[in-house]
Amino acid sequence: MSDGHMVPMRRKAGRRAFLDGNFARRKLPLKTNEYCIWDTELAGFGLRVRPTGNYFWFVRLRHRGKHRRITLGKTDELNAVLARAQARRLLAEAALDGLPKRVVVKSTPTMNDFVATHFDDLARVWKPSTSKRNANAWRIDLAEHFGEVLVADVSKAEVVRWRDACAGEKEARFNRAVPVLAALLKYAEALRMRRKGSNPCRGMPRYKRQAMERYLTPREYARIGAELRACENEAPEQVAIIRVLLYTGARRSEIEKLRWDWVKPPRLVLPDSKTGPKFIWLNSQALTVLEGIEQRRDCPFVFPDRTGTKPINVGMWWSKFRRRCALPDVRIHDLRHSFASTAIMDDVPLATIGKLLGHVLPETTAKYAHLADAFVADAAQRVSGSLASAIGLRI
Repeated sequence: MSDGHMVPMRRKAGRRAFLDGNFARRKLPLKTNEYCIWDTELAGFGLRVRPTGNYFWFVRLRHRGKHRRITLGKTDELNAVLARAQARRLLAEAALDGLPKRVVVKSTPTMNDFVATHFDDLARVWKPSTSKRNANAWRIDLAEHFGEVLVADVSKAEVVRWRDACAGEKEARFNRAVPVLAALLKYAEALRMRRKGSNPCRGMPRYKRQAMERYLTPREYARIGAELRACENEAPEQVAIIRVLLYTGARRSEIEKLRWDWVKPPRLVLPDSKTGPKFIWLNSQALTVLEGIEQRRDCPFVFPDRTGTKPINVGMWWSKFRRRCALPDVRIHDLRHSFASTAIMDDVPLATIGKLLGHVLPETTAKYAHLADAFVADAAQRVSGSLASAIGLRI
């Protein structure tokens, strides 16, 4: 027998056998010195036979330039299958030693603890309204499903189960909340609480929602105008806000929170908005409305509340007003859509409409393109009808 080699050499004579449970239960010959039997399939895996009659599984490997022999256990305490698996694992670890390893995230807090500690860090880069909305999304929609889950354990399967649970009435809430969860887990990756690129929200499909498109007709415009005149004495600030929104196509918050410092005819210069700094062009009608408002002393807001310390909130008043107009489905934001619709019917190019509405991306304005198509189709129908009547055809 030659046992001078730490790893068996297949060309060199030596004791070899397939080391399984049956072989380990045999009565092997005993020598005055221990000897080894090498496995015929897994190089480095062997059975050591001692003069005392005890058999031991072992593995010999090369680690960092040095040979090592690791005893795995006695044959009557560790079966052959487990011993072979342990030997294979140790040989693989030795072979891969020194290569880059996947980062293993050990102990991480629960999502509840993570949000309590780090939400303010994320909120610094959000607008106050966005921060408030995202905090509500966590509290109402996310904490119930992910609050007690460890940060490192939030998996794709967990997110998919939550998405499926939101099918039906909660689809819109899922669409609003999943970006919040994605932002939280992305920040966890930055803090090395999760493996890089492991965000389970990446590529998660949103629910397809039907776009809420509501455009006022000329008859509905007339109805709103008549009711605005009727309410002018009892709610002058609210009426003025609605008129400015009708004339400019601005967003509700941009006019509600308007300050006198930002009024610089012929435009409003907003230092910040949903899309950043913005100009709102004032036509003669909008200028007339603003010129008719009396500026309060020591009050920066154009439309302050009764205390004069905060801007007015027109939401509750609008809910009652639209019922007076018999238009219960019209939202304040629909005034902005209707402004774009009217501009298209007046042959204003989409690029110009985008500048009037303050769109940063042309794709945002492109959603109104179908209105132009409908307007052209209607014109074509009217022209063809006139021609048909002229040549004596019934239409």
